[in-house]
Amino acid sequence: MNKPKILVGCPTSFHKEYALEQYAESIKALTYPNYDILLVDNSKDDVYFKRIKKLSLPVIKGPWFESARDRIVASRSILREKVLKENYDYFFSLEQDVLPPKDILERLLKHNKKLITAVYFANNVIPSSQTSELIPLVYKLIDENTLDMRSLNEAELWKNPGLMEVVSAGLGCVLIHKDILEKVKFRYEKNTFDDRWFFIDCYNKKIKVFADTSIKCKHLIFNRPYPWSKIKK
Repeated sequence: MNKPKILVGCPTSFHKEYALEQYAESIKALTYPNYDILLVDNSKDDVYFKRIKKLSLPVIKGPWFESARDRIVASRSILREKVLKENYDYFFSLEQDVLPPKDILERLLKHNKKLITAVYFANNVIPSSQTSELIPLVYKLIDENTLDMRSLNEAELWKNPGLMEVVSAGLGCVLIHKDILEKVKFRYEKNTFDDRWFFIDCYNKKIKVFADTSIKCKHLIFNRPYPWSKIKK
């Protein structure tokens, strides 16, 4: 039986250089037998593009815009088009600072779902106490009318991990079938990023989203040499 053909990659820029070598090692080590890699570099010049190529990672240039949101959406749309035009079965959106288990594709595919994410965490600052906590970027729906969501809780993550239906996630480690990409484009509105709108559009089209909470990825959030807040969104 033929294994589904998967495109693995993400938009990137020189802002993610701190994670490049670990990402290259991680993505090349995936044990799934039928996948291709493609990064889309949307840096203003070619310096980072050449650095990626030196590590033997397939990369193309994406368009430069002043806005990070515009750069990311344009680059992710290039990946979407490649999946649809070149007859891939899935796009595995793996952000450059997310390091997955080697067998993540096999583990996600076994559930036979068209839209399924693993788990990675972000650092959430709590202003009232000036402390921070790690929160999973996977969400359950609280209210269908307002689309209020909550992050997965401890029981869902650690006590009873496994396959569950969710409503939203980041685009850091999500497997998306080509049928979904035909129905949903990458876009953004207002002051939010495309991952939020991708899952809102899926929800409005009644596309189910799943998570395997037993699969947890390392997120290099503490390796960033710059504050994310300083990048023009």
